[in-house]
Amino acid sequence: MIDLPGIGAYTLNEPVSWPAIDAPATSRIVYAAAHVVADPLGDNTPGAPAVVDWDATLRFRHHLWSHGLRVADAMDTAQRNMGLDWAATKELVRRSAAEARTVGDPAILVACGAGTDHAPDAADLHTITAAYSEQIETVQSTGAGVIIMASRQLARAAEGPRDYHQVYGKLFGLADRPVILHWLGEMFDPQLAGYWGSRDVAAATESFLELIHAHAATVDGVKVSLLDEEHEVRLRAALPEGVKLYTGDDFNYPSLIRTGSHALLGIFDAIAPAAAAALQALDAAEAAGDVADRDRLLAAYDEILAPTVPLSRKIFETPTYHYKTGIVFLAWLNGHQDAFAMVNGAQSARSLRHLAQVFRLADQAGLLADQELAVRRMKTLLAVNGL
Repeated sequence: MIDLPGIGAYTLNEPVSWPAIDAPATSRIVYAAAHVVADPLGDNTPGAPAVVDWDATLRFRHHLWSHGLRVADAMDTAQRNMGLDWAATKELVRRSAAEARTVGDPAILVACGAGTDHAPDAADLHTITAAYSEQIETVQSTGAGVIIMASRQLARAAEGPRDYHQVYGKLFGLADRPVILHWLGEMFDPQLAGYWGSRDVAAATESFLELIHAHAATVDGVKVSLLDEEHEVRLRAALPEGVKLYTGDDFNYPSLIRTGSHALLGIFDAIAPAAAAALQALDAAEAAGDVADRDRLLAAYDEILAPTVPLSRKIFETPTYHYKTGIVFLAWLNGHQDAFAMVNGAQSARSLRHLAQVFRLADQAGLLADQELAVRRMKTLLAVNGL
């Protein structure tokens, strides 16, 4: 039992023992967007260059790979545009790809974000394209896959869809293999409002689809983070054959994956054991020849993921861009890092009441790997704050 602020006396559920995963899921391609572990002794105060605990950061990637998940690295979950500067990002990409080689093919196991954040003052299309090019070349040189991230600088400089098409068209020509495009909604980054040339989602979608259809051979898939299930289903149906939809919807992922989306999700950083077990059930369901077996396995998939949804919705609640705090908090509770510390001092972005709810919901989803450790660490956090 533990006394939690805003909740009161809370008795933990029976712990869950998640099954070991022998092989990755085959019915869906699934990436977990991974966080970075800050060095608690480094100067990770707001605005300071990131100081990363590389050993713990790479151990966590092995944790994700051990559950059969691919890793999406150097993305917004790793605090791009929110504390992870370009020097640290380059090192993260290099180290993550090199570590992937110890497990398998980095082109399969890891894909990394390429953007323009190292050129914050870029104000014209030529300079923005050059900035993107530098980061794409950095990622490709490591053997990792490329995720072309949305650019704040392009959102600011573009005058309409044509400007987006001009920049991205040149970037596709640099790719040594198909890339993933990332459409990050303004709830994750307000500076990306109006991406693809319009604040109207329908018009932006039309522009987005026009770009993809024109370059389908160089697009592996699109990662969409708009938290709009109906929009994603329509977009998925409108994509060219062979272009995947990687859901980035941390509110509605169970139904979207169930009905055909692949996944690239920040919440999978926190719920990897449950996600892996659910995906194994989905694999078995889609391979089942008997209708009753298929229904039973789909019910198991739903049952595993259902309690993770309230947890995810709490972690990603408004302001959504502070979700990284809950992700790192759970990694600390589960022993994946020694300190609840983040680059840019972002561990302070959520309240104790919020974190208490994350603790409770993680327990109810069976995602506190060592309850004794989690309780001890939660009590320590409360004590530091006078409780």
